[in-house]
Amino acid sequence: MKYADLHVHSLASDGTFNPVQLVKESLKRNLAAIAIVDHDTVDAIEEAIAAAKDTDLEIIPGIELTAQHEGQEIHILGYFLDYRNPELLEQLKLLQANRVERVYKIIKNLKELGVDLDPGAVFKISGKSTVGRMHIARALVTEGKVSSIPEAFRKYIGDRSPAYVLGFDLSVPGAIKIIQDAGGLSVLAHPYLLRNDALITEFKGFGLDGLEIYYPEHSQSMVNFYLDLAKKLNLSVTGGSDFHGSAKPDIKLGMMKVSLELVEKLRQGKND
Repeated sequence: MKYADLHVHSLASDGTFNPVQLVKESLKRNLAAIAIVDHDTVDAIEEAIAAAKDTDLEIIPGIELTAQHEGQEIHILGYFLDYRNPELLEQLKLLQANRVERVYKIIKNLKELGVDLDPGAVFKISGKSTVGRMHIARALVTEGKVSSIPEAFRKYIGDRSPAYVLGFDLSVPGAIKIIQDAGGLSVLAHPYLLRNDALITEFKGFGLDGLEIYYPEHSQSMVNFYLDLAKKLNLSVTGGSDFHGSAKPDIKLGMMKVSLELVEKLRQGKND
């Protein structure tokens, strides 16, 4: 039986493995396919495909777009999209600029909480990557403001923490459209974070194609519930580890995986 991990991040966003390292690690773990779904960027895909060229590993081009809906951060995954699509790349430039603005807003909030963090410390860590909260968390650890990444999120920058800023200009219908216009399939990431499953039906009305069901934070009862919901709403099923390398050391590449049969169904959905 061959398997795929459909939720993998690289150094191009907030992971710590470069594309070549991701390919090597995937082969080491006997994966047949991985989907690189970096936040608001497709920069790692070309290099990963090149690195996997003479191997049995398939690199599925993907992305994870961050949108907001009714005051909540929503992540929409895209699969099998044309990562060279000019319109997609233009949209991503705007989203990346939005992320830089958000860093400054979060740092301002941190300052008001008595935590001084130099923006340069964040951008030094992010480098050419798409910047996000993981880079802020790592900077807080590096600067000795917190002892760990989980503490940074829990105490300051998590979704319900005092320095958190939503600040994304993209709507859920907008994210779905960007993915579909680039020929991809749109999938709601880690739906347990919604805390309102009625939204899934609403997102289906916006054109959502699938649901990420096999996920490290999903209990078996959640998996069963979402499988039933996906069947009712005629949504594709995906799953993956949400691998970030050393940024999330407890999450190993391939610890949550799906069969290649499921990948083929997803691919078929793109061609229907």
